[in-house]
Order: sequence, then C-alpha cells, then structure tokens
Amino acid sequence: MRTRKTPTVRRRRLAADLFALRIDAGLTREQVNERTGISEGALFKMERGKTRPQPRTLRALLDLYGIIDQARRDEMEAILRRSDEVGWIQPFEGNLVDSYATLISFESEAERQSVFELTFIPGLLQTPEYARTIITTLMPDADQEAIDRRVEVRMRRQESKSAVWAILDEGVIRRNVGGCKVMQGQLEHLLTAAGHPSVTLQIMPYASGAHLGMPGSFLILEFAEPDPAIVYTEHTGGGLFLEHDAAIARYRDNFQRLAAQASSPADTIRLIQDAASAARKGAQE
Repeated sequence: MRTRKTPTVRRRRLAADLFALRIDAGLTREQVNERTGISEGALFKMERGKTRPQPRTLRALLDLYGIIDQARRDEMEAILRRSDEVGWIQPFEGNLVDSYATLISFESEAERQSVFELTFIPGLLQTPEYARTIITTLMPDADQEAIDRRVEVRMRRQESKSAVWAILDEGVIRRNVGGCKVMQGQLEHLLTAAGHPSVTLQIMPYASGAHLGMPGSFLILEFAEPDPAIVYTEHTGGGLFLEHDAAIARYRDNFQRLAAQASSPADTIRLIQDAASAARKGAQE
C-alpha cells in the first residue's frame, strides 16, 4: 500500500502565502536558493502545495522575506502544524486514487459546493445501494472488500457540513441504475434531501435543449476566506483541479447560466416525483 500526503486546504493556503511573500520580497527561487540553501525544486513544490516545509525551513523563509511580525509568524507556523491533518480519510488514503483523496480532503472543509452532474447522482446525495451499483460498474475487477471500502468512503463523505447546490441533467434521474427498487430508494432520498435547508436541487430537463453543461460534469468548491475556490472536473483517467482565477470565474458563470436554464426547485420536485413514481411502478411489476 502506498503512503502519501493528501493535499489539504491548509497546505494549499500555506503554499499560496509562501509564494506571495517571495514575490512581495522581490526574490526569485534562484535567489532564495543562494541565500538559504533551499533548492529551487524544493521551493517550487512548497509553493505549489506538493510538499510542506520543515519548521526550520519555514522560519528561514520568513526571516529572508522580512516577516518580523510575531503574530504573522505564529499564524503561519500554526497552519504548518495542521497542514497535514486530513481527518477521517487517512486510513483510506492508500486505497484511493490521488485526485479522489484530494477531492475528499478539500470537500470536508468546503463551505459551499456547486455541482453540475451529467451522468450520476452526486456522491454527497447517493444512497448506499446506488453508490454500490456505480462503484461495482466502474471497478469491474475490484474484489468485494475494495468495493465495500469505497462505499464506506462515499457514505462518510456525506458527513460534510457544506451547503450543496446541485443541478442534474434529467438523464441522471431517468437512468435505471441498479434496477427499479434501487432507483426508487435513490429518488425518494433525493426528495428528502431537497427539503433540507442546506441543499438546493435543480433538474436540467430534456426539453431545455442544448446547455453549457454538455461538455461534462464539474464541481465548484468554495471555502471560507481567505482560501480561494477550486474547480474539480473528472474523467476516466482521474480528476483535475483548476485553480486559476479565470477558470474559476468561467465555471461560476457557467453554473449560474445553467441554474437560470434549469427547472426551478419546485418544478424539480415534480420531475423527481414523476421519476420516482415510474421507478416504484417498475419495482412492483
């Protein structure tokens, strides 16, 4: 089993701070290397959140960058101490693809999640039976133990306290995943979730025609200040995180346009009720 350090929001914040402080100090990585002995490659990884500095390395960088305010230094050292805390996911890390483990780490600290889904019920809203069907289908060579662990991870993700705004293509609620009984349970679970004050649910109906979500699903994770948002997209080979301001702005704009085009939350309830009724009828036949 591999051992690795999953990036966290705190490590990402520390990386951004180190990069900003170096730029404010007017220093290149080469100059930092000349004055501290910290290699350019090591500094690059710290500034990208790939690795965390040792406490003495952080102190050396703060000295070089002229950070004399003790409160600021204490704050950064506190962030460093907590930068590898990944909570409940730690025992599962070696069994998860890097991008998925990173997503869960970020997701657990997000304040808000805005998700457009073209294919599946979002993981945060899945029932165990629906999740098991999806995981078994996408991991055809996995043994039962591996599938059980993935289902457990999926359910643990739902402990996230973040607000969720989900827009689902109508095909997501019409596709018969796992059979009518599984879909009935899943759709009834969606109806229950839609009544929660922290959940906003919309359906992009077939009748709406072409829309901006057709290229693929995406997730926008929003954090408390000062941590910037991040966009996550997924494909067969894994996931991709987008952090540039322009990309985040584009996805935010796309999400708002999708929300304007999708059914209202009230009409969405009626669409899900219709799909649940059809699944219930199918399960009884």
